Amino acid sequence: MTLRRKLAIATWGAPREGNIYGKLTLDVTEAQRYIEHLRETTGEKVTVTHLVGKAAASALEQEPSLNGRILFRRFIPFDTVDIAFLVTLDGGADLAKVKIERLNEKPTSDVAAELRQYAAQLRKGKDEQFEKSKGPLQWMPRWILPRFLGLVGWLTSAAGVDLSKMGLERFPFGSCIVTNVGMFGIDEGFVPPTPFARVPVYILVGAIKKMPAVVDGEVVVREQLTITATVDHRFVDGYQLGTLAKAFRKIFEDPWSLEASSASLGVEYAEALSAEALTG
Repeated sequence: MTLRRKLAIATWGAPREGNIYGKLTLDVTEAQRYIEHLRETTGEKVTVTHLVGKAAASALEQEPSLNGRILFRRFIPFDTVDIAFLVTLDGGADLAKVKIERLNEKPTSDVAAELRQYAAQLRKGKDEQFEKSKGPLQWMPRWILPRFLGLVGWLTSAAGVDLSKMGLERFPFGSCIVTNVGMFGIDEGFVPPTPFARVPVYILVGAIKKMPAVVDGEVVVREQLTITATVDHRFVDGYQLGTLAKAFRKIFEDPWSLEASSASLGVEYAEALSAEALTG
């Protein structure tokens, strides 16, 4: 039995969270052109999952009420926009996470490169933190796991305690978890919340399918993608959830706008380095 399956069985319980579930179907015609452009110009295997991560980061940046944690029944915002991606191990039998920090500040191709590098380390068993964290979980009895994970989750994800000696970093999942089931041929679904992760948003990427769409008053066949979100109701209401949807629509309708954003960030970074050199 994989570690993920063991954790799922041990921590199962009746749902207690007040969650909102939303679904968004997006035309990916322009997004596919943009992804192909990035592959040709950077040599990096950019996918729609990386673009979803960028859209999620943009949404969290625009709606700060989603980018934070709850501690002692009080909302505390994060200083950066960090997003975790779930990656498959052992041919899909197991899962692990890769957290990309400051994702909103990075070009899409850099996000793809960073995720690829970390995923490769995990699959080769060379991620020191992940290997450390697996140790106690593998031998721990199932009846202890719910209490242990609940405590560890609160310490790392809510209180922000650094447990790196156990392979557990502060805020290990950031503000959002992104997972892709489209690669398995699944059209759509909803992510069940993971209580010990304590994130406001879970996003699931489905399969890209050809479906009828209305363009300029005509019914045409277009490639479309269904994205679903599971959102903690303590963080947002419907209005804020609308911000999330608008951010996704904007980026998928005009992904080329990310090029201008990346260039602007590059200029700002260069100016900051120059200023630091002058004052140093």
